[in-house]
Amino acid sequence: MKKLRVFPHRDRPLALLLKERLAAEGIVCLVRNDELSTALGEIPFVECSPELWVVDDEVYPRARLLLDQWLTAAEEVAADWTCPDCGEQIEGQFEVCWKCGKEIISDER
Repeated sequence: MKKLRVFPHRDRPLALLLKERLAAEGIVCLVRNDELSTALGEIPFVECSPELWVVDDEVYPRARLLLDQWLTAAEEVAADWTCPDCGEQIEGQFEVCWKCGKEIISDER
């Protein structure tokens, strides 16, 4: 078993989401220290952080690659765009105009 990543306490949901995404790829993982945030103060905080572990060492490189790709893609934020139908300025993370409902195609940005 190998550790993939340690998450801050606030990113516990992200750790669980990534575990499920890896499971969908056929990679068995587990999240350790999942519920230890309630013990903060009783034990050192560095021992309470959620950790994502791969069960099978042989798939670790593939899991590492997938995890890095997902986290890098999540950090990339698209540029703001202007709706071609109504002219409304929309923030980059949205793919639908809030004013008129027009969906943007990535080529139109």
